[in-house]
Amino acid sequence: MKNKKHWYFFSAILIIIAIIFLIINNLNNFQVIEDDGYVNIENASKESCLNCHINTTGYSSYHNPELIGCASCHLGNTASNDKDESHKGMILIPGNLVDAKETCGKCHPNELSKIENSLMTTNSGIVAVDKYIFGEADSPNYQYHIKLIKNSASDKHLRDLCANCHLGAEKKEYGHITQLSRGGGCNACHLNYSEEAKKDLEAYLKSEKKVLPKMHPATNIFVKNEHCFGCHSRSSRISTNYEGWQETLLEENDIKGKNGFKTFEDLRIYKFIEEDVHHTKGMLCIDCHSSHEVMGDGKKYTHEEQAVKLQCADCHFKEKPNTIPYSKLDAESLLVFLHRDYKHSDKQIIAVKKDGHPLVNTFVDSVGNAFLIGKKDGKIHKLNPQSEICSRDNAHKNVSCSTCHSSWTSRCIGCHNQFDKNEPRAFDLLDKKYVKGQWKEHVAEFSSSLPAMGIRENAEGKHIEPAVPGMILTIDKGSYVGKEIGKDVSFHRLYAPNSPHTTISKARDCKSCHTNSATLGYGKGVLNYIIDKGKGMWEFTPEYAKNLNDNLPEDAWIPFLKPTKKGMVNSTRTDFRPFTVKEQQQLLLVGACLQCHKEDSKVMQQSLINGIQPLLKKLDKKCILPTWN
Repeated sequence: MKNKKHWYFFSAILIIIAIIFLIINNLNNFQVIEDDGYVNIENASKESCLNCHINTTGYSSYHNPELIGCASCHLGNTASNDKDESHKGMILIPGNLVDAKETCGKCHPNELSKIENSLMTTNSGIVAVDKYIFGEADSPNYQYHIKLIKNSASDKHLRDLCANCHLGAEKKEYGHITQLSRGGGCNACHLNYSEEAKKDLEAYLKSEKKVLPKMHPATNIFVKNEHCFGCHSRSSRISTNYEGWQETLLEENDIKGKNGFKTFEDLRIYKFIEEDVHHTKGMLCIDCHSSHEVMGDGKKYTHEEQAVKLQCADCHFKEKPNTIPYSKLDAESLLVFLHRDYKHSDKQIIAVKKDGHPLVNTFVDSVGNAFLIGKKDGKIHKLNPQSEICSRDNAHKNVSCSTCHSSWTSRCIGCHNQFDKNEPRAFDLLDKKYVKGQWKEHVAEFSSSLPAMGIRENAEGKHIEPAVPGMILTIDKGSYVGKEIGKDVSFHRLYAPNSPHTTISKARDCKSCHTNSATLGYGKGVLNYIIDKGKGMWEFTPEYAKNLNDNLPEDAWIPFLKPTKKGMVNSTRTDFRPFTVKEQQQLLLVGACLQCHKEDSKVMQQSLINGIQPLLKKLDKKCILPTWN
């Protein structure tokens, strides 16, 4: 019986060895099997490409032409040694979405399908909000695709100012990804040039394309922050915020000899404020936002917050993290795990609670300690659970982590949009061509401050999130249809929900929320609690003059302790709003208590657990609460 078991064991070993031998012996003639069918890869050794492009290196391990050939990416006629014949039908820069089905999508059809539905491709939210603000739609929640817009006033506005940043924009020139890069389909994230490849490309172009490069750029999963920067340094400026830089309206001459300023490749001038703690630790964007979020899940979303599933609490959990074993990894996650050569297959891996996707660069040890492996340098980062104050704080359980832990956010006010029909060299960012007539945007001020706060109220509940004044603007719609300048102008005072990506370990103090005018939505200024003749009253003196369109301070979101006008649209989302008067009073009530009681005092600490209402029943005679008019 024992010998029989040994015989079975050795037979199994021999079969495995035979299979491995067959695979190795036939690497140049194999099929890749996908979930939905077969992807044929021709015999690489028979391709004529390497007869000219001999001794070329630099490929990633999984895209080596010895395994998959050249034509699987570049197409062309692999049967001819004639230059012109062999290059017929060739795609010089594969990976653009227009040809991805014939190139990258042959081996990665599932990923391509997800990408085509992702917000980075459709730009649905950008189009939806723009059309809503221009009055071309009655809601910002309709689905759109940037490639399908026409030439309405809003469409032209998008074409002139926004339509550069989408994955469908084609990469038509050789070269590595820079701050100025936009689109490029799969290249946008997966193209990596080594220094040698950059030098070889430069020599190739200088030689009028006669000296063939020996070093090929790699296409791999090693996504850097540079890949994200081009598009995500605009609008809400997540990439620049993450590095600690705030945009200014300064010119190059204004910063000569000054420290703390930086000129980016597009010549915008930035001032250093404070970088995100994750950036300080050397973490990349994709350390948190994995392929499941970046490429999407195949579903169509209107706004980015719907597509983002990761939450701070997934890594900085309250008691213990949500995990899955290595054996339960989906195919996409398993490939990332193997490509990065991770070794923690014997450990539990953190899975995002909202949709269950795994963060393969994390693991939990045998005693419950969680760790993250930095994708930039392999450094091991210990994931600290929530602090005691966060986990036991009932009063703030509906407040998002970023509301308290964001050190600053950018602010933009006084934006005016006007169409110049005589602009001779306007550039259509969508069609990539010069046209006549262009929307122009004039900004009054860029600045920064602690984030304001707003309420996200939907089927998931009611939560306080950061908000920024990103759309306090006028649009001269009449100028687009030939009316006299200033005759048909619409004014909008819209704050936008925003996760600033300026995270710090220490939370903002109590007064910065409960006694800060900008935080509450009144705009910058002086907010004082006045006690006179035994009565308490809040007074606010704004820093900015009132805007003639609505009689509110230029940077405000709402009037001070007064209801907003009925029917007034004041947000870029239908499920996000400013505080009501009653909510303002509740916040300022705590602010009044903080005039005398320090935030670490026993009474204020107790309010975090039980709320303020039980303590109001035990008021001292010295306590003077606010009187509301």
